Amino acid sequence: MYQKKAYQAILESKCPKCREGSMFVFPLSKINKFTQMHEICETCGLRFEVEPGFFFGAMYFSYAVNVAVLIITGVIMWLFNIRDLVIFIVTVLSIVILLLPLIFRYSRVLFLHLFGGVKYDDSWSRGE
Repeated sequence: MYQKKAYQAILESKCPKCREGSMFVFPLSKINKFTQMHEICETCGLRFEVEPGFFFGAMYFSYAVNVAVLIITGVIMWLFNIRDLVIFIVTVLSIVILLLPLIFRYSRVLFLHLFGGVKYDDSWSRGE
């Protein structure tokens, strides 16, 4: 049977153990419910919050992405000779607010996949 790669599981917000169960209850398009996660994987039963407060660490990923957005926006605005501070602040805030659901989800997904201590179990993909 086809085995999903780790990067595919991350892009699709899938469980790190079976790479099949969805981590989030609703799709990203449900903008008012983008934060709701399943407590356990619907396929393999993995508990997503490994320990209480586990996802506080995902805030570091979120912070890093937001700093990258700030730097990239600053460089682009500098290259286009836009040097007004108010325009810069409004632009950065607008981009960060628009990307908030995406940044929130992928910071959690990446944190769980990289630091959750969960190893891929291919017995789920073989149907055992």
